[in-house]
Amino acid sequence: MPRVIFWDVDTQYDFMHADGKLYVPGAERIIGNLKRLTDYAHGHAICLIASADDHVLAHAEISDTPDWKTTFPPHCLRGTPGQKKIPETALRDPLVIEPGRTDPKALGERVRAHRGDILFHKHRFDVFTNENVPTVLDVLAPDDIVLYGVATDVCDKAAIEGLLERRPHTRLFVVTDAVKGIDKDVSEQLLKDWGDEGVRLVKTREVVEEGLVESLARAAV
Repeated sequence: MPRVIFWDVDTQYDFMHADGKLYVPGAERIIGNLKRLTDYAHGHAICLIASADDHVLAHAEISDTPDWKTTFPPHCLRGTPGQKKIPETALRDPLVIEPGRTDPKALGERVRAHRGDILFHKHRFDVFTNENVPTVLDVLAPDDIVLYGVATDVCDKAAIEGLLERRPHTRLFVVTDAVKGIDKDVSEQLLKDWGDEGVRLVKTREVVEEGLVESLARAAV
């Protein structure tokens, strides 16, 4: 069976709920699908990777006068309820990997020995600013990555385009009814562009009901 990874982008309270500090409009509407995907991964022993903002006010991304491109209002501040993942996407025994570079050999041994989920903390919206992401991906060596979460036009964009650049031979699936963007038009164009670049655009039902993962396993035999 191929190595399949589910990749959960930033499904944290501050993004997912209307009273959060940096709410993604309409994000509540995808929570049911996020839960289905999370439950499916846990029920089928699929490696689940998640990213999460973990900010303090001194971080370069945090600003009281944000440009909404590289700086944003305070959100997901460490130790606050808004920084936590929503219950529907709760991780099981997560190995938390901080952004500071860790010795690749030691990190690789930790990842190989770990049997739970993996959580990348990050101080900027791009998960690849966590210098340890490439090491973990090299160790796991996924054939397929199924990605979902928020926001399509910010953190999803950084993760997807980073994966396309760094792992061109890994098949990437984006679950279109389990992502939500800040700007609807920009997000829809991004999905189209990614599809043109070879990203497979799928629905939650294809993953959890119609045997997408099983079909990937058969194709690899």
